[in-house]
Amino acid sequence: MSPSGAIDRQYVGDAAAVLRAAGFEVSLAPHVCELYGRFAGTPEQRLEDINNALQDPAVDILLCSRGGYGMAQIVDKIRLSQTHCPLVVGFSDITCFHNLLGIHNIPSLHAVMTRHIATLPADAPALTGFFSVLANRPVRYVIPSCSLNRVGRAEGLLHGGNLSVLYGLQATPYAVQKGGILFIEDIAERHYHIDRMMQNLRLSGVLANLSGLVVGQFTGCDDDPLMKQTLRETILQSVAGYDYPVVFDFPAGHVEYNLPLVLNHPCRLIVTDDEVLFEQPEIQI
Repeated sequence: MSPSGAIDRQYVGDAAAVLRAAGFEVSLAPHVCELYGRFAGTPEQRLEDINNALQDPAVDILLCSRGGYGMAQIVDKIRLSQTHCPLVVGFSDITCFHNLLGIHNIPSLHAVMTRHIATLPADAPALTGFFSVLANRPVRYVIPSCSLNRVGRAEGLLHGGNLSVLYGLQATPYAVQKGGILFIEDIAERHYHIDRMMQNLRLSGVLANLSGLVVGQFTGCDDDPLMKQTLRETILQSVAGYDYPVVFDFPAGHVEYNLPLVLNHPCRLIVTDDEVLFEQPEIQI
């Protein structure tokens, strides 16, 4: 289904073929390939697809075709089932959906969508990791440590997603949950705007209540020399008053190497000078 931006029909068809070859039954929402300006249908059409899927006990996984923009228009009208919730999969603008589910402590998956499912090679880590989570296997990543990382151990529910979307949800019922471990990523944002968003999270108390911070890929977000520090240093400075572990350059975000993360789900983070260990228990689908 397409809750936000319009998607190329070819990606939808090719992704469906990959999923069927992997053994999944795939059905397409009626408006998945709709085109209404930049959106995949009118707000009413997109909402109809979401609510019908959420109320259908035959739906186990709800794969969002892409991000873009549009979920903020309808997130307050989404109706969750009292007895069943499929695993929602997506990233970028789908952060709205993840935050809605976080209010109800419902796990969701920050992972690849149709374009990457359709185009990545079968052995791409983002794709093999995606299928591993869907097979009810635990998440375990060991990645090299970055020089700016702050060492330590943390445990808690993992929250977050796209920083710009999180910023847009502040002071609403769908704001990022306080506490736990926060994951952030973004694309094509100016350095000073990222600082503005991080200061918002600091001033609103989000950063003060974390047990850990995982900084993913900030794709196309260049350093601004007028800021007198690198983008990473700006992010690190926003949490300078706290002592929890911080991880930079985590392989998740608007990149092909986009490892799946289970949001609204327990997470363990161990950061040393040499490596980062990121673990999450399996989820049952």
